[in-house]
Amino acid sequence: MKATAFREKHDGALAGPLDVRLWLRLLSCTMVIEKRLKRRLTDRYDTTLPRFDVLAALARHPDGMTMGALSRSLLVSNGNVTGLIKTLQKDGHAALAPGAVDRRASIVRLTPEGRDYFDALAKVHRGWISGMLGGLDTAQREALFELLGALKLSIAADSEDEAKT
Repeated sequence: MKATAFREKHDGALAGPLDVRLWLRLLSCTMVIEKRLKRRLTDRYDTTLPRFDVLAALARHPDGMTMGALSRSLLVSNGNVTGLIKTLQKDGHAALAPGAVDRRASIVRLTPEGRDYFDALAKVHRGWISGMLGGLDTAQREALFELLGALKLSIAADSEDEAKT
């Protein structure tokens, strides 16, 4: 089966500056990958991408994280994290306990069942990502990774908005 390109924002027909066309192409790729991941997680595992993201963050911190550190690592509000953690607790995938030093701070960590669940999901997730990037050879993937790193630095160097705050 021959793969066909997916539709881009503005149907890829936007004429104009290369910078804008490049940004729209990046946005299209990101949106398609995210949409596919969301759909597959929901359809096949009855979970969500935000829950997967929380599990992934907790998997990187086996000793647990404060709720504040978790929300900062995910770039979301504490309120968003609280609801996700409650769901993961109900499912037996996360445990919440008072902090050892500051009892007002809650520490969240994966349960052993949560670790096993995440490990299985992560393996499938990696396969999906590999499949979507499968049209690129290793050298192309490495080059794209380097170019996106340079883009990240370029974005960070543009401090126009930060100067206003």
